[in-house]
Amino acid sequence: MATADRRRTKDAASNRSGRLLDFYRQLLVVRTSEERLATLFANGDVPGFIHLSIGQEAISVGVMSALNRADTIGSTHRGHGHAIAKGIPLDRFFAELLAKETGVCQGRGGSMHVADMSVGMLGANGIVAAGVPIATGSALAHRTRGTGDVAVSFFGDGALAEGVIHESLNIASLLKLPILYVCEANGWSEFSAVGQQIAFAVDDWCRAYAIPFHQVDGNDVDAVAEIAERIVADIRKGGGPAFLECKTTRIRGHYEGDAQKYRDPEEQVRSDPIQFLRAELTALGVSDGQLDDIVLTVEAEVDAAIVSARSAGPATFEAAMRDVYTTGAL
Repeated sequence: MATADRRRTKDAASNRSGRLLDFYRQLLVVRTSEERLATLFANGDVPGFIHLSIGQEAISVGVMSALNRADTIGSTHRGHGHAIAKGIPLDRFFAELLAKETGVCQGRGGSMHVADMSVGMLGANGIVAAGVPIATGSALAHRTRGTGDVAVSFFGDGALAEGVIHESLNIASLLKLPILYVCEANGWSEFSAVGQQIAFAVDDWCRAYAIPFHQVDGNDVDAVAEIAERIVADIRKGGGPAFLECKTTRIRGHYEGDAQKYRDPEEQVRSDPIQFLRAELTALGVSDGQLDDIVLTVEAEVDAAIVSARSAGPATFEAAMRDVYTTGAL
């Protein structure tokens, strides 16, 4: 092989390692944040319920790599990974879940209503499939304003049984809206297997609405990023809506504290996107020491964000009421 060819090969390998290392760090930020949240919740520091996306981080990180800051996303009750990967600062994210006044929603929304329009996060949503029409409306706004921005709607495969998602895909197809529908297909609708809930094949369903269907291994962040970047580029060019099914595993229960007696324990450990990527990086020559250093750095970053969030004052009922009622004349 000629010297120039060897140099190009070496540069390509270096670029790939750099890209995957960045993904590795982002996956760890989401995973570590949720692991810390599990402890905080168990200690009674987080009000309400939380639904963790542990095992599904590659979808959040991979899809978000294709988006710009002005692109918008509609999330779900399992939305921590979406919020963090879209760029919500960690200290404000944790402050929101800890019901602190410095939270991204001033501590009023909590886990299932995290939103930050400054980074295009339209909000998590506690109602199954309810984020889909919100993201679809945002796509209509992008097209009407001619911004060139794209909307992304995240939902689980359990949402496919909801009527509003059918309405949303229908209008998105009719109007050729700039939106990517991302199904985080973990195989479960709360406590029931999706096969007991859905009577149709998803690819056939998409064809019925004339929406291109794509499928990817949702545990492979590089594969998710690659296909998301290609689809989003096509949407930006006016290609209209598209559907991406990401096959993945929900390692934790439906909610934190779910005993999961309804599923095979082996399913929960079959594929971990972080371990999958670590093995790939090791094969590319990245040392365990370098990877372990990233782990330690991320843990310190997350822990510092929690300390900052804990130091803030609590959200107050009086402050929340100011955005609900008015005593002045309309």
